[in-house]
Amino acid sequence: MKTYFVYIIHCSDNSYYIGITNNLERRFNEHCYGTNIGSYTYNRRPLKLVFYVDFNDVEKAILFEKKIKKWSRAKKTALINGDFDALPELSKKKNFSKK
Repeated sequence: MKTYFVYIIHCSDNSYYIGITNNLERRFNEHCYGTNIGSYTYNRRPLKLVFYVDFNDVEKAILFEKKIKKWSRAKKTALINGDFDALPELSKKKNFSKK
Protein backbone atom coordinates (compact mmCIF):
# COMPACT_ATOMS: atom_id res chain seq x y z
CA MET A 1 0.00 0.00 0.00
CA LYS A 2 1.38 3.40 -1.01
CA THR A 3 1.50 6.44 1.22
CA TYR A 4 0.76 9.91 -0.13
CA PHE A 5 1.69 13.17 1.55
CA VAL A 6 0.07 16.57 1.38
CA TYR A 7 2.64 19.12 2.44
CA ILE A 8 3.10 22.84 3.02
CA ILE A 9 6.37 24.64 2.38
CA HIS A 10 7.11 28.07 3.80
CA CYS A 11 8.99 30.10 1.17
CA SER A 12 11.54 32.87 1.69
CA ASP A 13 9.02 35.47 0.45
CA ASN A 14 6.70 34.39 3.31
CA SER A 15 4.29 32.60 0.97
CA TYR A 16 3.13 29.01 1.27
CA TYR A 17 3.40 26.29 -1.34
CA ILE A 18 1.06 23.29 -1.03
CA GLY A 19 1.71 20.04 -2.85
CA ILE A 20 1.18 16.30 -2.91
CA THR A 21 3.71 13.49 -3.37
CA ASN A 22 4.33 9.83 -2.65
CA ASN A 23 7.92 10.53 -1.55
CA LEU A 24 8.13 13.54 0.75
CA GLU A 25 11.90 13.60 1.24
CA ARG A 26 12.64 13.35 -2.49
CA ARG A 27 10.04 15.98 -3.41
CA PHE A 28 11.17 18.46 -0.76
CA ASN A 29 14.78 18.05 -1.91
CA GLU A 30 13.68 18.75 -5.50
CA HIS A 31 12.13 22.00 -4.30
CA CYS A 32 15.22 22.92 -2.26
CA TYR A 33 17.74 22.20 -5.00
CA GLY A 34 15.69 23.93 -7.69
CA THR A 35 15.29 20.89 -9.91
CA ASN A 36 12.54 22.58 -11.92
CA ILE A 37 13.31 26.16 -13.00
CA GLY A 38 9.64 26.82 -13.75
CA SER A 39 8.34 25.77 -10.35
CA TYR A 40 6.72 28.18 -7.90
CA THR A 41 9.41 27.56 -5.30
CA TYR A 42 12.45 27.99 -7.58
CA ASN A 43 12.92 31.73 -6.94
CA ARG A 44 11.55 31.55 -3.40
CA ARG A 45 14.34 29.54 -1.80
CA PRO A 46 15.41 28.86 0.91
CA LEU A 47 12.40 26.78 1.87
CA LYS A 48 11.16 25.17 5.04
CA LEU A 49 8.83 22.19 5.27
CA VAL A 50 6.30 23.32 7.88
CA PHE A 51 3.49 20.76 7.65
CA TYR A 52 2.64 17.39 6.20
CA VAL A 53 0.00 14.75 6.64
CA ASP A 54 -0.04 11.26 5.15
CA PHE A 55 -2.85 9.37 3.43
CA ASN A 56 -3.21 5.79 2.23
CA ASP A 57 -5.82 6.83 -0.33
CA VAL A 58 -4.58 9.06 -3.16
CA GLU A 59 -8.07 10.41 -3.84
CA LYS A 60 -8.42 11.62 -0.24
CA ALA A 61 -4.97 13.20 -0.43
CA ILE A 62 -5.89 15.05 -3.64
CA LEU A 63 -9.15 16.29 -2.12
CA PHE A 64 -7.35 17.55 0.99
CA GLU A 65 -4.69 19.31 -1.08
CA LYS A 66 -7.35 21.07 -3.17
CA LYS A 67 -9.27 21.99 -0.03
CA ILE A 68 -6.40 23.64 1.83
CA LYS A 69 -5.19 25.47 -1.28
CA LYS A 70 -8.44 27.46 -1.08
CA TRP A 71 -8.00 28.34 2.59
CA SER A 72 -7.03 31.79 3.83
CA ARG A 73 -3.48 32.38 4.97
CA ALA A 74 -4.71 32.61 8.58
CA LYS A 75 -6.37 29.22 8.33
CA LYS A 76 -3.27 27.62 6.74
CA THR A 77 -1.14 29.12 9.52
CA ALA A 78 -3.47 27.69 12.18
CA LEU A 79 -3.18 24.25 10.55
CA ILE A 80 0.62 24.52 10.46
CA ASN A 81 0.69 25.54 14.13
CA GLY A 82 -1.65 22.72 15.13
CA ASP A 83 -4.29 25.20 16.30
CA PHE A 84 -7.19 23.00 15.21
CA ASP A 85 -9.64 24.76 17.55
CA ALA A 86 -9.21 27.97 15.53
CA LEU A 87 -10.10 26.38 12.19
CA PRO A 88 -13.91 26.55 12.54
CA GLU A 89 -13.81 30.24 13.51
CA LEU A 90 -11.42 31.05 10.66
CA SER A 91 -13.80 29.29 8.26
CA LYS A 92 -16.58 31.76 8.92
CA LYS A 93 -16.98 34.45 6.29
CA LYS A 94 -16.35 37.91 7.59
CA ASN A 95 -18.58 40.72 6.40
CA PHE A 96 -16.98 44.11 6.59
CA SER A 97 -19.09 47.14 6.04
CA LYS A 98 -17.55 50.25 4.55
CA LYS A 99 -18.39 53.50 6.27
